[in-house]
Amino acid sequence: MIFILNLLWFILGGFIAGLAWILAGVIMAVTIIGLPWARSCFMIARYTFWPFGYDIVSRDQYYGEADIGTGALGTIGNVIWFVFAGWWLALMHISAAIGLACSIIGIPFAWAHVKLAIASLFPVGKTVVAVDELRLMPRRLSQAKQG
Repeated sequence: MIFILNLLWFILGGFIAGLAWILAGVIMAVTIIGLPWARSCFMIARYTFWPFGYDIVSRDQYYGEADIGTGALGTIGNVIWFVFAGWWLALMHISAAIGLACSIIGIPFAWAHVKLAIASLFPVGKTVVAVDELRLMPRRLSQAKQG
């Protein structure tokens, strides 16, 4: 079922949306000043292409250790992102979700847009992870602490 949802999403707009996020990442990278946010754009692009069966989690939660994007600099980056881009991107995804939720068939796609809206608000320090890996995460982290 996840494959079918992802395929429909990809054909009905996910491909274009993912390309838009890649373009945003390239523009960020070219401007040099936007380089810290380019990684977040590429991460959201990856998620936008195939949102079903994946989730976005904090990198420090997933890997069990902090990095530059999950600390104080990441917080500052997220605040700057929110002010200049995050809130209007989230608003765009919420608007799409409201439109899609008007039909029963559109509800899964509306939920994907809600998840993209949340990801668009504060993307710095996050990563895309398969839902199956998330289920194994507590066990993996406890094994890493033991050995």
